[in-house]
Amino acid sequence: MSINEKYLSGYEASKYEDSIYKKWEESGFFNPDNLPGERQEKFSMILPPPNANGDLHAGHGSDFVIKDVIGRYYRMKGYKVLMLPGADHAGFETQGTFEKKLQKEGRSRFGMERQELYDEIYEFVMQNKSNMENQVRKLGTSCDWSREKFTLQPDIVSKVEDTFIKMFNDGMIYRGKRSIHWNPKFKTSLADIETKFEDRVEPFYYFQYGPFEIGTSRPETKFGDKYVVMHPDDPRYKNWKEGDTFEAEWINGKITGTVLKDEAIDMNFGTGVMTITPWHDATDFEIAQRHNIDYEQIIDLDGRMMDIAGPEFAGLKTHIAREKVVEKLKEKGLLTRVEEKHKHAVRVCERTGVVIEPQLMDQWFVKMKPLTEMALQALDEGKLNFVSKQFEKTFRHWMENPIDWNISRQIVWGIQIPAWFKNRGQENEEIRVQKEKPEGEGWEQDPDTFDTWFSSGQWPLLTLDYPDGKDFKEYYPTNLMETGRDLIFKWVPRMVMFGLYQTGEVPFRDIYLHGMVLDAKGKKMSKSKGNTLSPIELIDEFGTDATRMSLIVGNTPGKDMALSKDKVRAYKKFANKLWNIARFIYENTEDFDYQNFDQNKLDKEEREIIQYLEDFKKEIGEDIEKYRLYLAGEKIYHYIWDEFANKILESTKEEIKNNGEKKENKQFILTYALENILKIAHPFIPFVTEEIWKDFPKKEKQLLMIESWD
Repeated sequence: MSINEKYLSGYEASKYEDSIYKKWEESGFFNPDNLPGERQEKFSMILPPPNANGDLHAGHGSDFVIKDVIGRYYRMKGYKVLMLPGADHAGFETQGTFEKKLQKEGRSRFGMERQELYDEIYEFVMQNKSNMENQVRKLGTSCDWSREKFTLQPDIVSKVEDTFIKMFNDGMIYRGKRSIHWNPKFKTSLADIETKFEDRVEPFYYFQYGPFEIGTSRPETKFGDKYVVMHPDDPRYKNWKEGDTFEAEWINGKITGTVLKDEAIDMNFGTGVMTITPWHDATDFEIAQRHNIDYEQIIDLDGRMMDIAGPEFAGLKTHIAREKVVEKLKEKGLLTRVEEKHKHAVRVCERTGVVIEPQLMDQWFVKMKPLTEMALQALDEGKLNFVSKQFEKTFRHWMENPIDWNISRQIVWGIQIPAWFKNRGQENEEIRVQKEKPEGEGWEQDPDTFDTWFSSGQWPLLTLDYPDGKDFKEYYPTNLMETGRDLIFKWVPRMVMFGLYQTGEVPFRDIYLHGMVLDAKGKKMSKSKGNTLSPIELIDEFGTDATRMSLIVGNTPGKDMALSKDKVRAYKKFANKLWNIARFIYENTEDFDYQNFDQNKLDKEEREIIQYLEDFKKEIGEDIEKYRLYLAGEKIYHYIWDEFANKILESTKEEIKNNGEKKENKQFILTYALENILKIAHPFIPFVTEEIWKDFPKKEKQLLMIESWD
C-alpha cells in the first residue's frame, strides 16, 4: 500500500491498534531489562491492581492512562522504566459479586464446602482476570507483563503470611474480643474503612426507664440494658451517685437498674441520660470496659433477636422487633414521646449498603498507633510528596487518629490466616501462629481470611520480591504511586506503613491522586442510573487515542472530571487531524532528503519556528514531570491544531506546491515539526503516532516508543 492509499481514507483506529500493541509487546521493551542503551536513571511505578472480578470502568481507564503517559515519557527520556502490573483477588468484594451470581443460579454459598466454594470463585476470577488484562492492553498500557503479579500467587501468599507472623511476634498484631462492624447479610466483619455513614431520617423514641427518661433510635437492643449512664457534671442528676440502684418496669417485666457516671455522655443530647448496650455499640462497649460491668448479646449474627428477648421476640429480624417493642412499651405506658423525623448517621457496608450491626467477636487486630507514628514522621521529614496538598491534610488527620485494624474476614475467598487453634472457645484454648500445622492432635486452622487490604497494602514489597529480589534492590522505593483519591483512606496509608515497618523506607516518593470520572452532567456513574461509560466501549467506537485524551485533558489531580461521548468524539477528530497533517507532509516531501538538509539555509522566521517547537517540547516535559498532564494534553492539542496546522502548515502550502525557491526550507520545517510533534504527542496518543512514525523518512529509526524525547 502506498503512503497516499494508506492516508487517503483517514485514520481508522480499529485497523491499526491491535497490531501496534502486539508489536510493542513482542519487542520486549515493556521490560526495562530489554531497553536499548546504557540507562542509568530509573523510574518505577507499581500499578494499582484492579479487582479481578469484572470489567474496567472509567475510573480504571483514567488510572491506567495517567500512569502510561508518565511511563512512556520517561522511557523516551532514556530512563529504565518499570511499570509493574497486577491483579487483586479483592476478598469480600469478589465473594459478594460471586454470591450474586450464585443467587441468579438459585444457589447459596451457605451449605457449600469451603474448598468447593473457593474453587468456583477461583475459576470465576481467573476468567475475569484474563478479560481485565486484555482491557488494560486495549488502553495502550505499556506495562511489563512478564512481571505481572496476582495477590493469590503462592509466593505472594507466603510473604503475606510471613508479615503476619512477624507482626504477631513483634507485638504488632493481637487477638481479642472487641466491638467490630458485622455485615449480617454476608456474615463477615469489616474494617472501619470498609464502611461508611449514611444520613437517615427515622423515629427517635423516648421511654420511661424507672426514674429516668431515656432516648433511643434502636429500642430492639434494650432487652439486656440494666445500666443508665449520665455525665458526672450534669446538674440534673447530681443527686444520683455511681452504683445507685432503682427498680423499673421494662419490656419483659421488672428489672433492677444501676447508675453509672461517665464523661463519654453528651449532656446536650436528648435527656443527657442513656442506657447502654455494650455488645451492640462500640461507645457502650468502651464504657462497659471502663466500669468493669457485664454485658450480653441481644442480636445474633443473622440479625435476629436472641432468646434474651423472650419468646415473644426471639427469632425476629431487628426491624420487625423494633416495631413490636415500641408497641409493647406504649401499651405499658412507658413510651413518653416520639421524635418522628430524627436525622442521624447510620453505618452501612460501603460495598453492599447493608446496615452494620456492631458485635463483640474475637478477631485479629493490627496495632495502628506505632505504624501511624512512623508514617507521620516520614511525612514530617518530607519523604512523602502529595501532588495535591489537600490530601496531605487528610492523610495526616487519619494518621493522627488511628483505630486498631480488624484484619479478620469470615469468608473463604482470600488468604487464610496462618493461626491454629486447639480447644477453641474453651478456657484451655491454645493458639499457635505459624504456617504449618502444629504437631499433635486437635489443631485446626483459623477459617478466617485476611482483609484484602492486608495483602494489597504490601503490594510494592510483594511485587518487587521483598526482601532479597533483584527488583526490590533495584527499584525500591518506587518513584510514584498514582491512584484514585478515595484510596487516601484505604490503600495509600497501608502501603506507607507496611513499607516503613518492613524496610524503614517509604515505598514511593510522590503520591498522585486522581478524582472520580463523572458523567456529562457531573453525576456519579452508576449501572442503576444507566449513565456509565465503559472505556472499552469508548475505544471500540472512537479509538484508544481519543479515549486516552478525553481521560487526560481536564483531569486535574484530585478533582472529579466529567466525561461525555462528545468529548471523546472531539479527540477522535484530533487523531484524524494529525493523520491528515502527516498525509500532507508525506505527500509533499516524498523526494526531500530530510536528514542531509543544511539548516544554515533557514531564515530567521524559520529558525524561530524550530526554536519555538524546542521550547514547547521542553515545556511539555516539565508539565509531565510535575504531573500537570491535564495541561500538557491541552497544550499539545492546541499546538497541533491551531499553531501548526492552521498557521505553519497553511503558510507553507503555496511555496511547496509552486516549487518556490524556499520549497526545501518549508519541507524541512514541516518534516522537522512532524518528527517532534510525534514524539511530544506519543505518550498521550501512542497508537496514531506510532503508525505515522512507521513512514517517517529516517533511515535509522526505532519504534517511536523508545525513540529519544530529546
